[in-house]
Amino acid sequence: MRTTVSTKGQIVLPADIRRRDGIEAGQEFEVERIDRGEYRLVRRAPRPNEGVVDWLLACPDKGFFVPIESESTDAL
Repeated sequence: MRTTVSTKGQIVLPADIRRRDGIEAGQEFEVERIDRGEYRLVRRAPRPNEGVVDWLLACPDKGFFVPIESESTDAL
């Protein structure tokens, strides 16, 4: 498949690849330079608990999980 670098230096992954591999907006990738003109794009693994809060908030038993106020940890 072929793609083009934009004037902002962005590369668009073709829709077919995004669909097959479940790539969504916001996912991070590492770009490795292998040699002049050769690069490898590797999807970074999500953080272990990424999406847990959204999953809990979508719980079918409404009111099961309620966000609580917490103090700032900036002073620590």
